[in-house]
Amino acid sequence: MAITMTATAKAHVERQLANRGKGVGIRIGVRTAGCSGMAYVLEFVDTTESEDMVFEQDGIKLVVDPKSLAYLDGTELDFIKEGLNEGFAFSNPNAKNACGCGESFHV
Repeated sequence: MAITMTATAKAHVERQLANRGKGVGIRIGVRTAGCSGMAYVLEFVDTTESEDMVFEQDGIKLVVDPKSLAYLDGTELDFIKEGLNEGFAFSNPNAKNACGCGESFHV
């Protein structure tokens, strides 16, 4: 079981953590939301919990709770820029389909 990130995503997270002045990485999770059923959740992590699964990549920690890992195993996190828009993109092999706006997915 693993979650990875591209070099572009890693660089973006590193910049954000440096600007923030603290933190060890980001937490990736899922919650029930959207028209397809589940939405991704990202937040900064200052400390990890004992039940967390931690995937470290070049010093940046990707932290996932056990319930979310079932939906996120094998996911690659990327950071993309398209014109004036930018944001994280998830390549999730578990997602069977996504809503038209791309904000939620179904497994």
